[in-house]
Amino acid sequence: MKTYIKNVLKILSILADEIVVGIFLFFILPRAGIEVPLKPALAVIGFLIFKDVIAVKFLWEVFDKRVEVGPETLIGKEAIVIEALNPKGVVKVGNELWIAECLNGAAKKKEKVKIIEVKGARLLVKRQE
Repeated sequence: MKTYIKNVLKILSILADEIVVGIFLFFILPRAGIEVPLKPALAVIGFLIFKDVIAVKFLWEVFDKRVEVGPETLIGKEAIVIEALNPKGVVKVGNELWIAECLNGAAKKKEKVKIIEVKGARLLVKRQE
């Protein structure tokens, strides 16, 4: 049930501009004495819906994306050895330097390793073969 409600809210937020424009064209302007012809009003609403159909894939991904924080998000990423791992040394992940321990032997400087686990402020890595 929660997923259903979340999806309905996502759809309503994507269609918010059509709802606002529709209310404005069909309710607010006529009460102010400004009559908008039906065909142009429907054309505007149709264009907005068409725009949403094209953009919905990207918007849906934005709504579903989860924020990744913490060192656990490093697991599975690639690091470059800065100070040889024999078995301990230093690796670079993105723009950060980390103390690392190689689980499958030694790794030379500039070699790529894969992050397997995070233990406190130390990364456990494996050489890529």
